[in-house]
Amino acid sequence: MRITALAGGVGGARFLRGLLQHLHTRDDGPHTLTVIGNTGDDITLFGLRVCPDLDTLLYTLGGGVHEGQGWGRADESFVVQGELAAYGATPQWFGLGDRDFGTHIVRSQWLGQGVPLSGVVERLATRWGLPEQGVTLLPMTDTPVETHVVVEENGEQRAIHFQEWWVRHQASLPAQRFVVAGMNQAAAAPGVLDAIRGADLVLLPPSNPVVSIGIILSVPGVRDALRGTQAPVVGVSPLVGGAPVRGHADACLSAIGVPVTPDGVAGLYADFLDGWLVDKADEAAMADSRLAVRAVPLLMTDVDAAAEMASAAVELGLSLRK
Repeated sequence: MRITALAGGVGGARFLRGLLQHLHTRDDGPHTLTVIGNTGDDITLFGLRVCPDLDTLLYTLGGGVHEGQGWGRADESFVVQGELAAYGATPQWFGLGDRDFGTHIVRSQWLGQGVPLSGVVERLATRWGLPEQGVTLLPMTDTPVETHVVVEENGEQRAIHFQEWWVRHQASLPAQRFVVAGMNQAAAAPGVLDAIRGADLVLLPPSNPVVSIGIILSVPGVRDALRGTQAPVVGVSPLVGGAPVRGHADACLSAIGVPVTPDGVAGLYADFLDGWLVDKADEAAMADSRLAVRAVPLLMTDVDAAAEMASAAVELGLSLRK
């Protein structure tokens, strides 16, 4: 199978790690996985280009992630960040570890030399052993884009970077809307549209539907490719019992006027979605859906649990092949 997935950060990365474990146990291989990663979270800090979602995918699939956090590097130290704080350098609300700095430094160096982001990601993925696992990681676009959140404070609206809203404020400031700077000039990165059109199965992991998958869908051509692909498109609900397992998906959905329900999330993908994996606690709420719905436990308590989820998504997709 040629599987293509659209993914954001922690939830997407953990699901895809489980998917790889599942694929390695199948006897109908070989299988390839192309991951289209969200770059709307990208931000420049201390003069370095930081790509949080892409790095979480790299570290998780490459075996170097901090398991407790789900992001950042394992066995991390923070000497450099401490020195920056001593100099009064800001911001300090976004923690960058010493090992993590190495990624940001080399990425910024290569970008400065004129290497497109897709070329940089290819080099980073090689360092993390993704090709040996049959994984190709693609940024959604080579164009620098950044998601901003319009918030209201003291009766006035202002836009702040998504990371400031998400990390510093923990999404506590009510979001009025999301704006992606640079998207009007963006084009899909090389290979992105072909990966969707040529897939045997397209998966939407349980990433944030608004600021992860939703941002990827806003890249010109991506949504059209999903509508036109012959592959079944299967999504995994990011909600369990009508609430996000982690993160602030509820705040994001409320900001765009979408109900915080599996059916509400599925509606964001209504023009191309074929199958929908939901938690057993939400099965009754999807009883009248036009989609092919399957209910399974959706808590990724460990890699094996994530592999079981991925297996259910793959089997649902195979049952829907056109």
